[in-house]
Amino acid sequence: MFTFNHFNFNVTDLDKSLAFYKEALGLEPVGERKVAEDGSFIITYLGDGKTDFRLELTWLRDHPQKYDLGECEFHLAFQTEDYEAAHKKHVDMGCICFENPKMGIYFITDPDGYWLEVIPTRK
Repeated sequence: MFTFNHFNFNVTDLDKSLAFYKEALGLEPVGERKVAEDGSFIITYLGDGKTDFRLELTWLRDHPQKYDLGECEFHLAFQTEDYEAAHKKHVDMGCICFENPKMGIYFITDPDGYWLEVIPTRK
């Protein structure tokens, strides 16, 4: 049997990404940060404090340019109990890239252009 463990995003500015994920989604570093002996990479895992799922952020020294994300046909989804407050926060941050009011969802982008879906808790 398999279970989800983590998902990876490669980032160009680790500090900027860490600040974004904390402010936008409340994600905090979990576990030990992995730093290559030669300084070629840093891996940091983020968690939501409620589930075991982790988002891995990987910074690669030798890849300072933006990543080619293709058509952004992939995304992570985050559920929130206070959809209206989350939406207001993301409007204020200027990070909403797409909204679908009919479906009751919207997407935000992180500093590297990854799309993150925000959905309300459905009861």
